[in-house]
Amino acid sequence: MSRIRKSANCLEKKYSLSSKPFLIKHKFIPSGRIKLDGDKSIAHRALILSALSRGKTVLKNFPVHDDSLATINALSALGVKISRKKGVVSIKGCGRQGLLVSNQPIFVNNSGTTLRLLLGVLAGMDFRTKVVAGEYLSLRPMSRVNAPLRLMGARITAVIKDNEEYAPIVISGGKLKGIVYQAKIASAQVKSAILLAGLFAKGKTQIFERVSTRDHTERMLKLFGANIVVNNNNIILNPSQDLAGPAEIYIPGDISSAAFFIVLAAIIPKAKIVIERSSLNPSRMGIINVLRRMRAKIKIVVSKVDKPVNFEPRGELTISSSKLRGTVVLPREIPSLIDELPILMVAACFAKGSTIFKGVGELRVKETDRINSMAVNLRKMGADIQVNKVGGQENIVIQGQGRLCGSELKSFGDHRTAMSMVVAAFAAEGESRLDDISCVSKSFPEFLKTLKSLDKGDGSLF
Repeated sequence: MSRIRKSANCLEKKYSLSSKPFLIKHKFIPSGRIKLDGDKSIAHRALILSALSRGKTVLKNFPVHDDSLATINALSALGVKISRKKGVVSIKGCGRQGLLVSNQPIFVNNSGTTLRLLLGVLAGMDFRTKVVAGEYLSLRPMSRVNAPLRLMGARITAVIKDNEEYAPIVISGGKLKGIVYQAKIASAQVKSAILLAGLFAKGKTQIFERVSTRDHTERMLKLFGANIVVNNNNIILNPSQDLAGPAEIYIPGDISSAAFFIVLAAIIPKAKIVIERSSLNPSRMGIINVLRRMRAKIKIVVSKVDKPVNFEPRGELTISSSKLRGTVVLPREIPSLIDELPILMVAACFAKGSTIFKGVGELRVKETDRINSMAVNLRKMGADIQVNKVGGQENIVIQGQGRLCGSELKSFGDHRTAMSMVVAAFAAEGESRLDDISCVSKSFPEFLKTLKSLDKGDGSLF
């Protein structure tokens, strides 16, 4: 095993939860205030652009979990000096051409964002790199990002199976050219990989999105001084000088992590939760928009004055117990809430009437097949859930019954499935047991601790 992979495994052990069944028996009324660690998507991009800029950048409210550690590990393997103390990370940037060749394969664990964004950077490097992924990520499709990077001039080889490409991936970068790319799949990771490669390309890089995806990369590039213009779904990046970011960046709370507590408060009687300093990025507000349409009681207060630089809107969310009603979630909304669909499916079970999620096929290729993982678990709890295909479009239909029953549940090794089922179990009647909670370390190691802080009872939540 390589030195880099050993190092990554040590980090996994230090910040991962133990792998054991998790019993959910004690019921409670969640109440209180919480502040969540920084947004995972923003953290990856802040790390990468800080590494490619000149000077030192300090990231505050940095989230420490398996995925963010994968990006730190990858950049460190490329010669970037990074130090970390609690929720503060300091990066000594080395400029766009300052990365060093790694004498070992780079292990990115199961972080899809790390892998795909890193390929965009490596496409511009004048050396060859092998990137190795963890078990789950090695099963996720990669041609969607490899294809446009090849068009720009990168040489990429990957494992090929059934006309699809998978990790491990070997990439040789170098002289790139800008391209005009019509996005075939709504993917912020693919878009970001192309834009990062565009920093090293000759000529402009232009991307047209049919459906808008999260815009953290565009915002971060502007913050670091890149010559980027965004006009609705048309993004143009022109070659620029070395990047120069602010000395300090505060990463707002992760809205995808907040989603579990938003739904928890909405479906449990008498509950009320306040979430401080949450990201309110418009491209990530799909979860809020859909829940409000379902008549969830959610109050938003946008922060007026933010220091350091307010490159991402943030504010306070107050969620109160609600009587939810079913709704229809359209395909164009899916990219803005793709990570929140599992917990929205839980909310739909407690809503009156039917909820239809249209065009959700992308859930099949996440850390696990989340359509399957959620359908299997929710049916065990008594939910009426159907999955159908209409004209090549995959839909989920849930007939809300206002209740679920405790059951034996499976995480399927997926962090969002696991956390969604914990929320469902606390709102359900009777006792539930989840086979494994350790996978939540991928994005939210503090999940159980944060849940416990909302229990005003005798402290014996679990």
